Amino acid sequence: MVELRLLGPVEIETDEGLPLALGAGRIRTVAAVLISEVNQAVTVQRLIDLAWDGEPPARARGVVHNHVHRLRQLLDGHAELVTRGQGYVLIADPAAVDSHRFRSLVSAARDADPRAAVAMLRRALGLWRGEALADVPGDRVRRTLGVGLAQARVAALQELGAKLLLLGRYGELVTELTAWTAEHPLHEELAALLMRALQANGRQAEALDHYHRTRRHLKEQLGIDPGPALGAAYLEVLGRGPAVPPPAAVRPPAGPPPAGPPPAGPYAEGPRPAAPPRVAQLPPAVVDFCGRARELAVLEQHLDRVPRPHCLVLAGGGGTGKTSLAVQWAHRLTAEFPDGQLFVDLRGFERPPMRAGTALSAFLRALGVPEAAIPDSVPERAALYRSLLAGRRMLVVLDNAGTAEQTRPLLPATPGCLAVVTSRRRLSGLVVRDGAVLVGVGPLTPGDALRLLANALGPQRIEADKPAARELVRWCDGLPLALRIAAARLMAHPEWPLGWWTRKLADERRRLQELSAHDADLAVEASLYLTYRALSSGAARLFRVLGLHPGPRVGELDAAALAGRDVARTRRHLAELCDAHLLEEQPQGHYVRPELVRLYAAQCAVAEETRSDRDLAVRRLLDQVARLRPARG
Repeated sequence: MVELRLLGPVEIETDEGLPLALGAGRIRTVAAVLISEVNQAVTVQRLIDLAWDGEPPARARGVVHNHVHRLRQLLDGHAELVTRGQGYVLIADPAAVDSHRFRSLVSAARDADPRAAVAMLRRALGLWRGEALADVPGDRVRRTLGVGLAQARVAALQELGAKLLLLGRYGELVTELTAWTAEHPLHEELAALLMRALQANGRQAEALDHYHRTRRHLKEQLGIDPGPALGAAYLEVLGRGPAVPPPAAVRPPAGPPPAGPPPAGPYAEGPRPAAPPRVAQLPPAVVDFCGRARELAVLEQHLDRVPRPHCLVLAGGGGTGKTSLAVQWAHRLTAEFPDGQLFVDLRGFERPPMRAGTALSAFLRALGVPEAAIPDSVPERAALYRSLLAGRRMLVVLDNAGTAEQTRPLLPATPGCLAVVTSRRRLSGLVVRDGAVLVGVGPLTPGDALRLLANALGPQRIEADKPAARELVRWCDGLPLALRIAAARLMAHPEWPLGWWTRKLADERRRLQELSAHDADLAVEASLYLTYRALSSGAARLFRVLGLHPGPRVGELDAAALAGRDVARTRRHLAELCDAHLLEEQPQGHYVRPELVRLYAAQCAVAEETRSDRDLAVRRLLDQVARLRPARG
């Protein structure tokens, strides 16, 4: 059954789970109106009025016909879009429309027992993916179709809160209401529910604090005092008034939506909440950034996709310049995300890594949440964080992530936001489970690497000995970190001939030592160590013994022989090394590795494997080669 969605960005998904590419512009308005009035005739004039806010151009009728023709092509084989009289009818099962399922579940919950009602209301509210019709252009269509849905959503929230309070599930209710009231700080009924839940949970001081915050919001933004519902809750918390039953859920008002300008907030419940302070946490961009044309083009392509992905993962080995690329691109996008940029270094490969809860606390403080109001649990913090981002356009850069689990609570849920994650791992969990897009970041091209050296050392010094400069790029494996360290050493000694220092790097025994800025955080060896330390014990041992292999290319049978393990287990460990960008898989069971990685693996083998174990591994490898020599020959 085709899925037709209005509770968020307008989406149409086929039976196979594939989204149809609606594109941008007024075709989304036409689709939204037809979906909202499924199985009912919609006149062309109504489509024109809603799509152009009552001021259509002369060619509007033809544009609508073209949009309907395009929708018919997209829906072919999934649903029917037929002409009827002076308009069109989208023929589909009403249960395919998320707004219809939402209203049906809310209606059924009214007649169910409290526990069943809670389950139904959670299912109904779970259908929402943001503001209704979030990506539909035009004020009139959102005012006509969106207001009633927004009011019904708030009513369902109140219904769920009342049921949870009735069931005595106070802690659960506090968690939910904290997020809801962050979205609707001027909604007195939700604030009263939260106060009652906090009091029932033994948190009277917090209940009173929430009352005073709400009262200040009402006074500052609307110039009014709390109404009866909030006042009664305040007296209950103080113990000065009679206990009142949980408030009945507010039903959506009957009749047509109110006239006037469209509501600004996602639920159309009073004026839009005051925006949190605009944050701009991006570090400075690298002044002499160069290259990465391919990666930047890929990122721009994904930014232009419809629907746009909500998370991009820049994955590459240590020292490839992922952070520089992410920050450089993020600075270019400041106009695209006018509500600000959040940035955090998650230290995913350090000990200990930053916890998601710690990062959430920092983000909440940056967004204007007082320390005392930050929830204790990570789920509560994540809910409040996403509520504050709802309806806004913010860029969130999560640098140096170690695992998908570390980043998942920090991902925004609103369509207007984008998360950019950098990691030494591919974070396949984010790609598979969360729909993130993976962008690989490898070494610089030889031309870009030479330009980086020229930017640092001056073009004259590079041109004076271009062959030596090319050798320097080769010994640095094109890694920006290694190139910048080499350039820093050469800048400190302008009298050094380029070729003389390049010849020092040609010595394998000294190369890793030379590519150090004498700073624990600025050395190729230190960068590789952080990646190596994060491996499982089996993958770490395989990495070490691969250092005994002389060449850059290793077959899986040779790897299994070196490790003394069966091929199946070796493949799992090889996959882990590939995920950490210490190897790159090639066709037919072969793997390649950068030269600096090979040198570091050999160094680890000498330091951590006994001589007898190293000798035994090499003998196994030679026996393997001897057995396969006829076949290879």
